[in-house]
Amino acid sequence: MKLTDYLGDKPFWRVTVKLAVPVALQNVLTSSFQLVDTLMVSQLGDVTLSAVGMAAQWGWLCGLLGFGLCSGMSVFISQYWGVKDLKGIRRVMGIGLMLAMFVSLGFLAVALAAPTWVLGLFNQDPAVVETGCRYLRIVCFSYPAVALTYLLSNVLRGTERVRLPLYVSIVTTIANAFADYGLIFGAFGLPRLGVEGAAIATCISSWLGPVLILIFSAFEKNLLVGPVRELLDFNLKQLGEFCARALPVMSNEGLWALGMLMLNRIYANMGYEYYAGMTIFKTFSELAFAFYVGLGNACVIMVGKSIGSGKIQRGVSDARRFSVLVPLMGLVVGLTMIAARHPLVSLFAMGDNLSATTISTAYAVTIFCSLEYCFRNISYVQVVGVFRSGGDTLTGMIFDLASLWVVAIPLALLGTRVLHVSFLGVVILAYLGEDIPKSILCLLHFRSMRWLKPVTEEGRAGLKAYREEE
Repeated sequence: MKLTDYLGDKPFWRVTVKLAVPVALQNVLTSSFQLVDTLMVSQLGDVTLSAVGMAAQWGWLCGLLGFGLCSGMSVFISQYWGVKDLKGIRRVMGIGLMLAMFVSLGFLAVALAAPTWVLGLFNQDPAVVETGCRYLRIVCFSYPAVALTYLLSNVLRGTERVRLPLYVSIVTTIANAFADYGLIFGAFGLPRLGVEGAAIATCISSWLGPVLILIFSAFEKNLLVGPVRELLDFNLKQLGEFCARALPVMSNEGLWALGMLMLNRIYANMGYEYYAGMTIFKTFSELAFAFYVGLGNACVIMVGKSIGSGKIQRGVSDARRFSVLVPLMGLVVGLTMIAARHPLVSLFAMGDNLSATTISTAYAVTIFCSLEYCFRNISYVQVVGVFRSGGDTLTGMIFDLASLWVVAIPLALLGTRVLHVSFLGVVILAYLGEDIPKSILCLLHFRSMRWLKPVTEEGRAGLKAYREEE
């Protein structure tokens, strides 16, 4: 089949652009929270930059669990939206709110009670740990706000209301930039607080997000506004069905995140200058990753909506198109990042604030990881976009965790403790060890069509008819 047969469908492009562009822009703005922090904190030196990068990993772990919860919710929301089951969507939203607050408040409590232990997970350097603790004790209060924003935005996006989260992200990003500059450097008549100022700014702008979403939702009278009893209108059977689909995704994201924290600990213990260079790359690579998140969300909505309404053939066709489109986008974006690596890294290296080792590491990691984006996005679109929207949340978890814990982490440890390869060599072993086997497994599972597991009666009837026609 020609490439144009996959990507030449005009209705596909029209809906994809409508859904993906606002979500991608919102994720660019969300990622810029950390970008603004990192850009401004980088002016305070290598130690501070490395400390903030490591402290942010705890919030990143909390955020990934929130992302996993939202991904599990999306299985239901997109398919319920296909049959316009609004009460079902609000019931799922209520379960999600309960779980999101439980997780985020748990992470807040640990960060507040034992910040030294949290930082010690990543690095043992006393200066790095002390600086990171000062940041973590404050920024942890943003975790419930981030969880709320994720969840509310996910419900709106899953019901094809993608603009409101985008508009709110524009406001909160601007607020974060001004608060960061004022509180870190003492501008606008504000006190000069350094690393603590960055944490306070993040908290302020993070809480602004859910507040604005709820205020505008009240004016719009959208799905987020309604009787509270509908949020709590679920029984044990419905809770069990939700957990059966959502908990594998949360476990997937949580255990995958723990694996990534293990890799970050390996990177950090090779030297804080190397880790600072890695932090620079990760900061602007998250902006690029926002495009894939947008496409992944569009995939979840379009494929899940079709499968939930019983239009299985349409869902499978769109899944095939996304399976080609997202890796191609990874190649284009990766090559663009390589071409722009010097101006990107120079944003962080103003004057003599960063060492030559940090800067050279940032360049080297950018070149390799940008080339590798194509492989990473093959598995991303399958696990997050296709399998989950089809109702299969377990297989992706197995592929994700096996490739990371059985292959990537042992290879990274082998590189550092036995082979004694360079920092870049360890990164190469870890990335390729995770992404190549996972991509192969995902493509084989996609071709098998065993990921089609509808949660609606219409979807199950449509799948039966689809199988009979094969």
